[in-house]
Parts: sequence; structure tokens; C-alpha cells
Amino acid sequence: MNSWHWKPWKAMASLLLAVVGISAIVGWMNVRGEDPINENHVSEKPLEQVVSRGAYLSRAGNCAACHTARGGVAFAGGRAIETPFGIVYSSNLTPDPETGIGRWNQAHFWRAMHHGRSRDGRLLYPAFPYPDYTHITREDSDALYAFLRSLPPVSKANLTHDLRFPYNSQVSLAVWRALFFSPASFEEDASRSTEWNRGAYLVRGLGHCQACHAPRNIFGATTEAANLSGGLIPMQNWYAPSLRSKVEAGVQDWSAEETISLLRDGRTSHATAMGPMADVVYGSTQYLSETDLRAMATFLRDLPREEPQKPRPEFVPVGVRTLGARIYKAQCAECHGEEGEGGGNLYLSLAGQRTVTMQSSANLVKIIINGGFAPTTAGNPRPFGMPPFGQNLSNAEIAAVASFVRSAWGNNAGPVSELDVFKVR
Repeated sequence: MNSWHWKPWKAMASLLLAVVGISAIVGWMNVRGEDPINENHVSEKPLEQVVSRGAYLSRAGNCAACHTARGGVAFAGGRAIETPFGIVYSSNLTPDPETGIGRWNQAHFWRAMHHGRSRDGRLLYPAFPYPDYTHITREDSDALYAFLRSLPPVSKANLTHDLRFPYNSQVSLAVWRALFFSPASFEEDASRSTEWNRGAYLVRGLGHCQACHAPRNIFGATTEAANLSGGLIPMQNWYAPSLRSKVEAGVQDWSAEETISLLRDGRTSHATAMGPMADVVYGSTQYLSETDLRAMATFLRDLPREEPQKPRPEFVPVGVRTLGARIYKAQCAECHGEEGEGGGNLYLSLAGQRTVTMQSSANLVKIIINGGFAPTTAGNPRPFGMPPFGQNLSNAEIAAVASFVRSAWGNNAGPVSELDVFKVR
């Protein structure tokens, strides 16, 4: 065979070897660190205290929030979770043998939590936050499993995810995991207190705070380098502010009691949890023990400070400011005060309010459009909400009043455009 005929075959062989090699590496990266599954393992009936512990941990992870469809049975799955790549439906976690986890054992459940793989070995989509849950201990995973197995079984078939090509492929998911996911274990910092380490475990693990409070790349992945530095929540258009910055949501200058109050009650004298954070307080953090809340506060208050470079604010045109001032006086001043000073314990001051002044105006605009509602908690049993104005105000009017509030009373933030409003509507 002459060299002219040999060269194409040689190129094809090289390409084939490269594909096989890459596939082997990707495959290995998706199973590295896994222990063999004992299919014959049968869990003993869990002790009452283990089930109780698991129920508490499910609150810490806010598991019911995703694994319960609107109007459905708790933990029976079926909730649609919108992502930039399509819709992922949460799975049935009740012990039904056909549609739930009735045929799972503790090792199967641990593999899902720690490695992001289902009972049958299928790769799970990271809408289930196993990149964070991978940090939890085997003991806590077993307790969660015991709690879920104690629930009444519900026969409810899991829905097929509605994802666009190529995101609906296990091959694409395997590549994503090879690039962006590594199984990990929580390692205590010996130089820190037991309380700090407990707080770090809750925030970084079951609390999966990074899932919202960090930017995501174009492939939907977060990185450790972006640890709690804030990011826009995909599809919801709420901005989860940086927990490292005092001009966003950092609590380094707060007392432990103030931080605990926000996590437990959903409000303090100068801040209120709204939007997705209100849901977290309502379904999760209000139920945590004083010890765990204090541990989380200790960790959050000790986060490294990181102040973003604030661009010089643009000038708010006189016409926009005039329109905004007129709308504010007509719609807002009765509650928030003529000078944005607020009113007692019910109405927050807008002068110096971080939701108003931080670089991203998304949350301020969302609240104007949809209203602002604190969670109902034992410490705030009758929360006073702000009504929505999106049905009465145009995009231009919302942009004007938001621009006015961000530039009045010593607030020195940039204007909001009609396009900014359109993006978060």
C-alpha cells in the first residue's frame, strides 16, 4: 500500500484513539472515588432518633421546597425547575418501590448525595445541588435516608426532563461533570472554632448557599473561587447578593444576634428577607436550632471582605428624576417617608438601604413590580408586605422611580433604564 493511501487511515486511527482516550478519561472522572454498591444491602428499621435527625436535616437542606409540586404531596416530586437549558423535574423521594426510592438502600442514597449518581448509575443533573451536598457526612446522609424511608409511600411517576439538545444527553452531562464536578468531603479547619466549622459545614453543604450566592458560567457551573460572591439566579432574575461585601449582603459588621434574627425571623430593624431568600427562611432556616443558627452567623460574619469596584454612577436625567419623584410621592412616601426615612418597625428606611444602593438594581425592580413580602415566622407571625405596582406602572415609570430612589437622600447609585426593567419583568 503506497503512502498516499495510508495517510487517511492513519489519521482516522489517530482520531479514533483520541476519542477512545478522551472517553475513558471522562468516564473515569465520573466514577472516581466511588465505593462499590451493595445491591443486597437492606437497611434495618431506622431508630426514632435517626429519623428525627433526618427530618431536621431535610429542613436544613430545604429539600421539600424542590421535591414538592405546587398542591402536591410533600417529597413526591414533580416540581418544574426552570434552567437556561430547559426544565428539570424533581424526583419522588417517598419510599414507593416503583416510582420513589423504595428500592434504594443507604449506599444508593449516599452515592446520589455524594457523587450525583442515581440508583441505576444514571448521572443526575446539578439542578439537584449535589456539587454542594457532596460535602455532607455519610452519617447525615444515612439520617436523611432514614427520614425519607419513614414517609408514607406515594405512587407518582417521575416526569421526563424537558431539556434541549445536547443538554438532554448523558454524554453531555458526563463531560460537564468531568469539567466542573469533583466529589469532596468537608474538612474542618483546625485553626477555627468548633462553632465556625459547624457553620461552614451548614452553609457550604446542606444549606447549599453557593447555589444562589455565586455567579455561574455559560455552562451553569459555579466555582469555589466565586465562594458566596453573589450572582443572578438563572430564570428567576433575582440577584443573590454577595455575602462577602458589606455593600451587598455581608454581615461582617452585624452582631451575631442581628444575623440570627434575619435567618430565623426573616427580618431585623434594618433588613428584610424577600424573594427567594424569604422562601429559604420560611421553609428552612426558621426551623434550625439556636446552636446551628449561631454557628452559621459565626461563619458568615467571618467571611473575607471583598468589595466590588463600584463604577462612578451616571447622572440621572432631570426629566427622569422629576417623574420618579412624582411617582414616589404618590405611591411610596406614605409608607417609606418623604425623605425615605421609613416608618417604625413596619416600613424600612430606603435611605442607605443596601437593596436600593447596591450595583445591581434587579431586586429593587423586582420588588417594585411584584411587591415585597417577608416570610411568616414565629418571630414575625404577621409580616407586613409591600403591594405590587407592576400592573399599574409602565417600564419607564418603574425605571424612573427606581432611579429616583437610588439617587435621593444621599444614595449614590446609578440610574435604572427601561431595558433593566424589561430584563427582570
